[in-house]
Amino acid sequence: MIPMPSKLLTAMITPFDQQGELNLREAGRIARFLVHQGNDGVVVAGSTGEGTSLSDDEKIALFSAVKEGLSNKGIVIAGTGNANTRASVALTKRAEAIGVDGILATVPAYCKPTQEGMLIHFGEIAAATTLPIIIYNIPGRTAANLQPATLNELARHHKNVIGVKESSGDFQQIAAIIRDAREDFTLWCGDDYLFLPSLAIGAAGLVSVAGHLCARELRELIDAYERGDIALARRIHLQLTPLFVALFSTTSPIPVKWAMRELGFDVGACRSPLGSIPASSAAQLRPLLAPYVERTQAELSSIAQ
Repeated sequence: MIPMPSKLLTAMITPFDQQGELNLREAGRIARFLVHQGNDGVVVAGSTGEGTSLSDDEKIALFSAVKEGLSNKGIVIAGTGNANTRASVALTKRAEAIGVDGILATVPAYCKPTQEGMLIHFGEIAAATTLPIIIYNIPGRTAANLQPATLNELARHHKNVIGVKESSGDFQQIAAIIRDAREDFTLWCGDDYLFLPSLAIGAAGLVSVAGHLCARELRELIDAYERGDIALARRIHLQLTPLFVALFSTTSPIPVKWAMRELGFDVGACRSPLGSIPASSAAQLRPLLAPYVERTQAELSSIAQ
C-alpha cells in the first residue's frame, strides 16, 4: 500500500529532448529534485505529465526511469487510466509488473460515461491489480463528474481504491466524499489554490502542480496547519496564490514546463497539440520565479546525476 501519510505529491511534467522524444535521464533527475524539495513522491503521466500524448510503451519507460531515479526514496504513482477500459487494465498490469507504488486512474474523458459505467470501468481496473488506486476526478477536463455516492460505493467494493484526487472545485462535493467515505479513504486536493480550504474540511493532502517550484513552502504550510498555527498556514497560502494563478494562466502544463526550463531543467517543449506559452503568461510568471531560481541552482549540485 502507499505509505501514509503521503501528504504532498507533485504531478510531474514529462521532459522531452529536442526531437520531442522522452528524456528519461532528465525525468529521473526531476523526480529526485522534487522529492529532495519535500514531496513524498510523484504522479507520472497524468495530465500535467502530458499523459494523453504518450504511448503505452513510452509510459512504461517513463515509469521505470522515474522509479529507478528515485531508488525508493519517494513513491511513484503511475497514470494508467484512460477512456478505454481494456487498455487501462492492460497498462495497469504492466505498471504493476515493473514495481510502481500505486495507480492514478482518471475518469474517462470525452465519452461522458454514466455513473454505472464508471463503477464498471474503475471496478475492472481495481480487480486487475493488487496496487493501491487513486481515482482522479477532474470534470473540467473530462466532461464527466464522478459523484460522491459512486466513488464511495466503488471504495466499499474495492479495498485497493484507497483515495481520490478531487479536482471538481466543488466544496459541497469534497465534503460529501469525506463525510461518507470509509475511515481509511484519503482525499487529496487536486487544485493548489484550494489546498488550505480543503484541509479545513478534511482533505489529507495535495497532488500539486506548483510543487515543482514551491514544495518546501507547501510542506511548511502542511506542518503549520497540523500543529495548529493557522495564521502561518494562511500567510503561506496567500503568498503562494499569485504563483498558483500564474501556473494556470493558460492550459497546464504549458506554464509549469516553461518555468522548469527557466530553472535550468532540460524539459523541452510540450507535445502537440499543446502550444507554446503566450507572452502574457510568461510575463506574469517570470517575476514569481525569482525566489526559486537561485535555490534550485544551489540544490541541483547536491542531487546525483
